[in-house]
Amino acid sequence: MNRTEEMIQKDVAHLWHPFTQMKLWPDEPPLVIQRGEGNWLIDSQGRRFFDGVSSLWVMVHGHNHPRINQAIREQLAELDHSTLLGLSHPQAIRLSAELARICPGGLQHAFYSESGSTAVEIALKIAYQYWQQCGYPAKKTFVALENAYHGDTIGAVSVGGIELFHQVYGPLLFPVHRLPQPFCRRCPLGLEHPQCRLACAEALEPILERHGEEICALIVEPRVQGAAGMIVQPEGYLRRLWEICRRHEVLFIADEVATGFGRTGSLFACQLEGVEPDLMTLGKGITGGVLPLAATMSNDKVYQAFLGEFAEFKTFFHGHTYTGNPLACAAALASLELIEETGLIFSLGPKIDFLRKGLAKIAELDHVIQVRQQGMMVGIELCRDKAGDVSYPPEERMGHRAIMAARKHGVIVRPLGDTVILMPPLSSSLEELELLLDAVAKGIKEATEV
Repeated sequence: MNRTEEMIQKDVAHLWHPFTQMKLWPDEPPLVIQRGEGNWLIDSQGRRFFDGVSSLWVMVHGHNHPRINQAIREQLAELDHSTLLGLSHPQAIRLSAELARICPGGLQHAFYSESGSTAVEIALKIAYQYWQQCGYPAKKTFVALENAYHGDTIGAVSVGGIELFHQVYGPLLFPVHRLPQPFCRRCPLGLEHPQCRLACAEALEPILERHGEEICALIVEPRVQGAAGMIVQPEGYLRRLWEICRRHEVLFIADEVATGFGRTGSLFACQLEGVEPDLMTLGKGITGGVLPLAATMSNDKVYQAFLGEFAEFKTFFHGHTYTGNPLACAAALASLELIEETGLIFSLGPKIDFLRKGLAKIAELDHVIQVRQQGMMVGIELCRDKAGDVSYPPEERMGHRAIMAARKHGVIVRPLGDTVILMPPLSSSLEELELLLDAVAKGIKEATEV
């Protein structure tokens, strides 16, 4: 037995993988990723694969970037970890100031955690406690979108809305008011865009008119519902929601865990429509994809409501052991420096256009019903019958078959059901993007034309 076979055997025996039916896992021996170089992953057998989903939407500058690695090494020699409960450290301080500088609309205060899910939990708890301390104890509920995804902890699942992931936990969840999903191809309101005049966003108005006294916040993924299949919201949708929230004095939470740090073509998706949220969650790309770190950003209005004398107990009683870890903060600072020094956001325009042109050809394939793109975020939806918009039966696992076929051509991508997701590192070259598009097109054809 060689080393790879030994590792796979131990994996099958002991490792429980996320979002994976483990009964099927041994049928397709996994790649064991040994190294990362730039935008590529190398497995234990030395095979190279382009990282077409940025290692789950996190990689910004590529793997093992020397600048980020050096920042981590220097920090490790100085301080590996220290709590933020009653203490502070330079990297957490510097990063909070940097985030306050670059985040939109007066988001001046950073509360750290370790994942997007925990960042959302923190935002929900802050929004709830804010109104309790402002003298509005009835404000206890939230508004979220149908088919939303905000993470996998209980509060995040409560505001999430993907039945496949969340329905089994129904008895554990708190109730949420729902907005129709802004999915124009299958409009839940039976309308056509743009004649609809953003009726899916206007649906928030009557909810707040009837229940505004009990609603503390709306939470939304700006511009793209990622885990729902890369559902791109129509232009103006996000700003309309924000304007309605402002009129009704409901807090606006922007979940930028997936969309932040350049994924949509802007540093933050909110900036594409001039939206200034009260709370914003950050994660994934915050460290360049190197170490786990998240942040919940708050504006001063919300922050001030938590200030008071000790005996008033207005404190935000929440914390994590590794909140603001110095190594992760050092990586994040190095990543943000690279974004500015390389002009990364400005360099995305040609890459986004290149993707758009290549995706237009993929959209013509017989079993591609729709291609959805926002910046460097792409969803390619497959179907059995394009003319009749007939989906594949779930048991055919067509999305999975397509990505496994693409892997034979040297790229790693993932499906969301029968939607193939592309999320290349922002540092990808045009040549690498061409390889990605070519491999995915071949994979789709090979899987669907059997």
